[in-house]
Amino acid sequence: MSCAAGTLRRVEQHASVTDSAADRFTRWCEGVVARLPWGLDRYVPATFLGFALINSFTFGVDLLLLTLLHDGFGLPVWLSITCAYIVAFGLSFLLNRTFNFHSHAPMGKQAAVYVVVVVVNYLAFILGVGSGLAALGLQYHVARLLAGGCEAVYMYCAMRWIVFRRSAPTDTALTDVDSVR
Repeated sequence: MSCAAGTLRRVEQHASVTDSAADRFTRWCEGVVARLPWGLDRYVPATFLGFALINSFTFGVDLLLLTLLHDGFGLPVWLSITCAYIVAFGLSFLLNRTFNFHSHAPMGKQAAVYVVVVVVNYLAFILGVGSGLAALGLQYHVARLLAGGCEAVYMYCAMRWIVFRRSAPTDTALTDVDSVR
């Protein structure tokens, strides 16, 4: 039996009928990361793979909407970028919250923090880099792709350590653990 098949069987053994799609997505990401070569599994968190998959999908939605709005409906590039961006980032928030970071914190507070993170991202990378490169003569899809690379690094860091950060255990939780020992 190959190493990959053995790892897949172990992942499948942990599955149960009550597992949610989010649980299965996380286990799949963990299984893929566990098989990375050269010891990269120690440095690449499963949430990074999950983020890359989810945000690749929502980036595709972004580009599809951008093309539809600009080429199909004739909206200006800045307005097409803005509308596509809002839809894609709303979808990204919901998918990452549910499937990647498994957050159960109040959505209102997270959404407010996310809006601030997205506004900074929008101004710096989408309008700054994306529109700037398009204004310099770079084709707008290429400009958006370059801006997307910059925004990906920023957004993963912000989502992992700011928006969906895990709260520290409370003192009572530590006391309960200590009393068990």
